[in-house]
Amino acid sequence: MAKRGGFPGGGMPGNMANLMKQAQKMQRQMEEQAKEMETKEFTATAGGGAVEVTVSGKREVLKVKLQEEVVDPDDIEMLEDLIVAATNEALRKVEEESGAAMSKLTGGLGGSMPGMF
Repeated sequence: MAKRGGFPGGGMPGNMANLMKQAQKMQRQMEEQAKEMETKEFTATAGGGAVEVTVSGKREVLKVKLQEEVVDPDDIEMLEDLIVAATNEALRKVEEESGAAMSKLTGGLGGSMPGMF
């Protein structure tokens, strides 16, 4: 009686080849997604719109806009805090969209695939 399972006589090599094809396809999709993310811009505001920061999908600050009334030489710390808050919010938006796109590609596998991210 033939033994089921295992490599000899089993269907594993075919399944392994199919799995490798799927992994390569997923890797290509992830690379395309990463390139697409790099071209996007994410904007966030702080202080009721007094500070606006735009970052790229590469997580680089592209633009900082300040309303005139927020530039107070006697309160530099508030302006610094608003810039930090707007920048962090814009970066959070990048992470959120990047994570959602990756989850869509991996079907929610995420961290359970070592070396993939």
